[in-house]
Amino acid sequence: MGPIMTRTARRARQILREFEAMGNPANVEGMSRYGIRSASVLGITAPVVRARAKALGRDHELAAALWETGVMEVRILAALTDDPALVTDAQMEAWVREFDSWALCDGVCSVLFDRTPFAVAKTRAWLRRPEEYGRRAGFVLMAALAVHDKAAPDRLFLSFLPLIEKGASDGRNFVKKAVNWALRGIGKRNLALNAAAVEVCRRLVAREESAARWVGRDALAELTSARTLARIRTARSRPRGPARTRSRRRRSADTRAQTNRPRT
Repeated sequence: MGPIMTRTARRARQILREFEAMGNPANVEGMSRYGIRSASVLGITAPVVRARAKALGRDHELAAALWETGVMEVRILAALTDDPALVTDAQMEAWVREFDSWALCDGVCSVLFDRTPFAVAKTRAWLRRPEEYGRRAGFVLMAALAVHDKAAPDRLFLSFLPLIEKGASDGRNFVKKAVNWALRGIGKRNLALNAAAVEVCRRLVAREESAARWVGRDALAELTSARTLARIRTARSRPRGPARTRSRRRRSADTRAQTNRPRT
């Protein structure tokens, strides 16, 4: 007789079976062309995963069981259903070690990890990780904080800019694109940070490393565009609503993508 499964484990297995039944090999092939090559991918679209997460609600124990399946889409579902207030430092370290695609990295960092009390510390710590997706995670957290944490002071993001300048020399594709994403996100928060980010862009453009020049040129084009500057000025003139509670609210992934789309 095998081990007795807990109710949570049974739910996780049932959800895994549901997702396996919805698998789409054509989507898997298409995802691989965009660099999504996790060890286990089913080809399920993001709206389907988000709808399932909405139906499940927050459940920290279930999220842990879903993560253990090892399937990318189920792991993203785990991030969407987990409770940021219950996430531990050890959990974040365990999960980041298993990131094997930019989609999983971004799907976890920008909907869960950025809302935890450890977000800023992990941003700095993970920039020192040697593996590509581990280091990307640090910059994705930085970008997500720039978009989501409306109450954070400018000094936090100013302290990130030297880290961006240092990280811009990393020529690995999924690192440099996350560096770019973080720089653009900071530069779109307000006019003061825009000016500081533009200065960083100009320094990067003058660097010898091709990765740094690309990061600088691409971000500079967006941060100095009339459209971006008009959006910043419009946002500044709007009355502010209540600050988001990092540990409790989940922002729509569609809105997130529209306001600060990563260049994967």
